[in-house]
Formats: sequence, structure tokens, C-alpha cells
Amino acid sequence: MFYSIFKYLDHATDLPGMGMFQYISFRSAAAIILSLLIAIVFGKRIINMLRRKQIGEDIRDLGLEGQLQKKGTPTMGGIIIILAVVVPVLLFGKLSNVYIQLMLVSTLWLGFIGGLDDYIKVFRHNKQGLNGRFKVVGQVGLGIIIGTMMWASDDIVVRDKVVETQTVQYIEDGRVSSFDQERVISTTPKKSTETTIPFMKNSELNYNVFTGGNDTAAWILYILVAIFIITAVSNGANLTDGLDGLLTGVSVPIVLVLGILAYLSGHIVYSDYLNIMYIPDSGELVIFASAFAGALIGFLWYNSYPAQIFMGDTGSLTIGGIIAVFALCIRKELLLPLLCGVFLMEAVSVMLQVSYFKYTKRKYGEGRRILLMSPLHHHYQKRGIFETKIMIRFFIISLLLSALTLVTLKIR
Repeated sequence: MFYSIFKYLDHATDLPGMGMFQYISFRSAAAIILSLLIAIVFGKRIINMLRRKQIGEDIRDLGLEGQLQKKGTPTMGGIIIILAVVVPVLLFGKLSNVYIQLMLVSTLWLGFIGGLDDYIKVFRHNKQGLNGRFKVVGQVGLGIIIGTMMWASDDIVVRDKVVETQTVQYIEDGRVSSFDQERVISTTPKKSTETTIPFMKNSELNYNVFTGGNDTAAWILYILVAIFIITAVSNGANLTDGLDGLLTGVSVPIVLVLGILAYLSGHIVYSDYLNIMYIPDSGELVIFASAFAGALIGFLWYNSYPAQIFMGDTGSLTIGGIIAVFALCIRKELLLPLLCGVFLMEAVSVMLQVSYFKYTKRKYGEGRRILLMSPLHHHYQKRGIFETKIMIRFFIISLLLSALTLVTLKIR
């Protein structure tokens, strides 16, 4: 909104400072500051409102230390995160940008699904919440929307570099020598199912290699990949949300790295220097990433131990889904197993625990467990490690994985 208003004022008037809103750096800084203020200032009011309406968490007794003390803590705090993301993006984002539109749709879509799940748990007193198959249907639906838009929208393209080879001559020891030097002279837009492969020198993979060069089949495959990634990452984030501040803290480095990758991918000079895919207009996603990071940090003000509010599925499904869609938009989805390694650990721990329990029950007549409890963070709780220490250690792991993800830009 402000982008369009100040762009008009910059052209129509000579008032100083009107051009600042054309810069991504200025709008990103404004977005992160506003999102922090919204989360901290309005977060307290939302917590008090939830307490008055007695919208509290109904805790199941899992035998974890300090668990029952959290009973009645307000939930559905994901509303704070969504509000602190959407408002700054609407104010400072370029709303005509297709990537911003996709991110806003994804945020509200998953926020609705998670909110419906929390509503059933709190108001219908059903601990199971929304039936799992309906959650999956919602995630699949979003995957179809994102994949189809990436296919159908004329605004979503990548640019191929047009390279000119020049022969450069020089004199050394009285002899004339020469070498060939490549120079990018222009770029051409194209619709493509290309994505980035980490640790590879020729770092682009086109999904049409799996379909024999058939582009239509490649886009269908891409939609299936989008569905899988959105479902996997959002559920992984949902499983990670089990300790005060855990998911919030782990997600901050992930979001910041995605913002950096979006900026580099949307900048023709930096993308050429780093030899990564140039994606026009994707730099606008930095505004969204800034607002998202500010919202998470602001929410951590109240969600850190001892938590004054839980985000519920309203927040956890939304956080995971946003990260997945963001990565798809900047063609970095193959980096997610590394970048979201904590989510992957949590999800794998549950799958291994359940699979081993079922296998041993069939074989021995009684179920056995690999971990003391799953997801993984509960295993460490059962071992007597205080939850704040678990949260900090998982945050450090996420920080390390985020740094390694950035390193992939140079290690190929």
C-alpha cells in the first residue's frame, strides 16, 4: 500500500524522502520493526483476551516434568504471528508482486486450517482436533494452488543468461598470449521447472529430465513435489512445536537465510557473481521474510520459557507452510532438508518410533521403543534435560544448519 502511494508521490511531487519506499532495504527494515511492535504490543492484548475467554491449552499427562503446570495457558497464539506478518506486508510490500500474493494466500490458508484445528480442540473439547485427513487435504490443496500458479502465471519466470565469448590478448615476456573470457550481455525470460541443486557446480536441475523432456508432464511432477514439500515441512514444524519457544527460536535462522537467498536470487549482479539462478521480482520476498522474522522474534517475547501463550496449530502449521512455499518461490526447495534439519530430525524420530513399535509388536507380541518418547525433544526431556537447555541447543543446531545452507552458495 505505502509502496504504491509513495511511488505516486515521488513522481507527482518534489517532496524529499518519497523515493525511499522504492528501496527493498528501507521497506524491509520498516517491516521488521513494525512486525516486532505488533507482536509485542498487541500480543499482550491478545493474550489477555484469550485468558478472559478461557481459551487455554488442555494438557495431556505424558509424564513430563513441569507439564501439568502449563494447563490453562492461552493457545491459538499463531494469530499474533499471522497478524504481525500480514499487516507489515500489506503496508510495505508491493502488492502487485505475484510472489507476495502467493505468500499472503499461503499464510491465511494455513492459518485457517490450523485455527480450525485449535477451535475444535478448545471449544469442542476434542483433544484430537481436526481430523488428520482434512489437514492433509488442506495442505494438498495449497500445494496444487502454488504449483499451478508457478506454472500458469506469466509473471513467474527465470532468466537465462546470454553469454558472449571474447578473446582477451596480453603480452607476457615479450610474447602475445590470449584467453577466452565469457561476459553476460543480456538475459532472456522463460517458464521453467528448474530448481537449485546444492553442492553442484552446474547447480540447476530441470524436472523435465524425469519426464523425457515433456514440459507438461514436468509441471505435473512439479505440482506433486510442491504438495509433498508443503505437507512435509508444515507437519515437521507442527511436530517441533512441543517446548516453550522451541519452534519459534528454531525458525528464525531459517527465515533469515531464506530472505538472504531471495535477495541474492532477485539481484541480477549478485546472482551472476554467485552463479545462481536469477529470478526476476523475487527480491520483493525480502519484505515478507523481514516481517516474518520480526513476528517470530516478537512472539518469542511471550512464548519463551515460561510461556505465556502457545502458538497452537494456528502458528505451527502456518510457520512450516510459509517456509515451504517461500523455498518453492525462490527455487531452493532441495535445500530444505539441510536448512530445516531440525524439522527433519523431529519427523524422522516419530516415524522410526512408530514403525519400530508396530514391528516389534507384530514380532514379539509387545511394542518396543527406540527413544524414551517421540518427537525427539521429548526424549531429551525424559532423560532429565531441562526444556530451556533443549530449546537453546536445538536453536544452535538450526543456526549451524542455516550457516551451512549459505555456504552451499560457494561450495560446489
